[in-house]
Amino acid sequence: MCGIIGYIGNQNAIPILIDGLKKLEYRGYDSAGIVFPGGNGFDVRRCVGKIRDLETKISDQNLESSSGLGHTRWATHGGPTEENAHPHRVRGIVVVHNGIVENYLRLKKQLRGEGFDFASDTDSEVLCALISLHRKPGMPLEDAVRGALQHTEGSFAIGVMAEDEPGKIVGARKESPLVVGLGEGEYLLASDIPALLNHTRDVIILEDGQMAVITAEGVVLTDFAGNPTDAPVDRITWSPAMAEKGGYRHFMLKEIFEQPRTVMDTLRGRFSLEAGEVNYEELGLSADELRGIKRVFLVACGTSWHAGLVGKYLIESLSRTAAETDIASEFRYRNPIIGEGDLFVAITQSGETADTLAAQKEAKRRGARVVSICNVVGSSSARDAHAVIYTHAGPEIGVASTKAFTSQLAALYFLALALGQARGTLSTEEIRKILGSLVYVPHQMESILQRETDLVTISRKFFRARDFLYLGRGINYPIALEGALKLKEISYIHAEGYPAGEMKHGPIALIDEEMPVLVIVPPDASAAKILGNIEEARSRGGQVIAVGVEGMTEVADKAQDIFLVPETHPLLMPLLFSVPLQLLAYHIAVLRGCDVDQPRNLAKSVTVE
Repeated sequence: MCGIIGYIGNQNAIPILIDGLKKLEYRGYDSAGIVFPGGNGFDVRRCVGKIRDLETKISDQNLESSSGLGHTRWATHGGPTEENAHPHRVRGIVVVHNGIVENYLRLKKQLRGEGFDFASDTDSEVLCALISLHRKPGMPLEDAVRGALQHTEGSFAIGVMAEDEPGKIVGARKESPLVVGLGEGEYLLASDIPALLNHTRDVIILEDGQMAVITAEGVVLTDFAGNPTDAPVDRITWSPAMAEKGGYRHFMLKEIFEQPRTVMDTLRGRFSLEAGEVNYEELGLSADELRGIKRVFLVACGTSWHAGLVGKYLIESLSRTAAETDIASEFRYRNPIIGEGDLFVAITQSGETADTLAAQKEAKRRGARVVSICNVVGSSSARDAHAVIYTHAGPEIGVASTKAFTSQLAALYFLALALGQARGTLSTEEIRKILGSLVYVPHQMESILQRETDLVTISRKFFRARDFLYLGRGINYPIALEGALKLKEISYIHAEGYPAGEMKHGPIALIDEEMPVLVIVPPDASAAKILGNIEEARSRGGQVIAVGVEGMTEVADKAQDIFLVPETHPLLMPLLFSVPLQLLAYHIAVLRGCDVDQPRNLAKSVTVE
């Protein structure tokens, strides 16, 4: 990932490619590049850094071409280097790619056996080589792409060109967006609509499993088997600013709606449902070493700390390994008892959080094994750790974390299952059962997002409140904390998250008819206790919002407002409960007229103490 632009037409492609990449800058990136037919085959120009650096690099060269591809990369496989930047070129084929090729290591080994060498660490170069392998003399480029995609597992949006067919671009998508723009005597390919709007507002949004073959004569659509397909031409009426957000009002809302994909992307390639096992090689520890771990320390700040609290429940439940969760700014100053035989897990979206980095260095100095759960390849946390579990959430623009949080949860499920598998506390059947539920969670998230209007209705009742109380128990108590944090971050309403069983030890004194009380009701043994907490809040005039599970009829009788999510494995409920709490906070903030994406006094990455 992260941005794709392609052009064929009657103008000079070079400035159009650069302008298209600039329109995709909001997505975040660490390198950029373009490719276009030159006098002796393809001319590839790449650099680490900003698009302006690439523009400076080519500004005095009077480059011209009627076609080409461009890309901004946000590192997922391999650090931010010029070698890893796109476009990638292998034997006369060039590729730009967003997404993740899950089986790239297996393909890379196979391709090396066929005589291919690799200049980068990326999965994208492997895909380029695979297309080159399938390209026989005289074969149309699109046929080679189809052949390669039959062997490709994972998600992708790609743009492909061949030196011997310079007037053709092949685009294909699976679970990663790709759009074709229809202009006057020109055609464009892009990963997002903003890159097209200076040239056309007529677009074809490709469906999963669809391929576009673009030439100066037009666009031909097929499926991956080569069968002709149709797609409607949509007229874009959004403003350019709205287009950057994919039609959403704010980046935060866009990122909330991206969660089904980002959770799945974080899990891709890390388990086999059929075998009932997880692939824990990336942890850099053998099964014997995993069995020898004495304790797990999960250390983080803010939202990532809440993910760590969920991780503690998961690790202790699934692997029966002692675990503790610390706020990084406290851990680093308390002379912690940690050393050899302990596993230290740093959880940080940016990989640059100052307190988490300091805690990580201290744990490493004392002899602990360090694993980073991180969203940014090549970040300080990733470089300093013994191993990294990348979350693959993509750039998160909104300051209040949403998709990064649920991606961290997905990574923690992987870690907990890996420990349980290695330590023998989970049978193959138990792992298969949890994985079976886990892979269905993104679909259940989608069903929650489709009922956004129900949460808008609830928000209208409570957006003028001055205080909120969030209650949860067990593994869902951290979700109450996270829900309260989201509300206070973006709406500036004072909100507290509390263990429901502790309500009588203080917070109950605050409850009156002015106090909304949001209660998370899970489908487990704690449900009866939480229903009792609801009664206690109601008897004191509290306005109860219950977030429960479909089929819980008794909840509807006790709460003034209710939102029900689909049922899943009890340990997976935090992933589903997170979504309505994010949407509730978002819509309350919007109704209060707050700056949702840039809340006051907050920064996306806290790099100072």
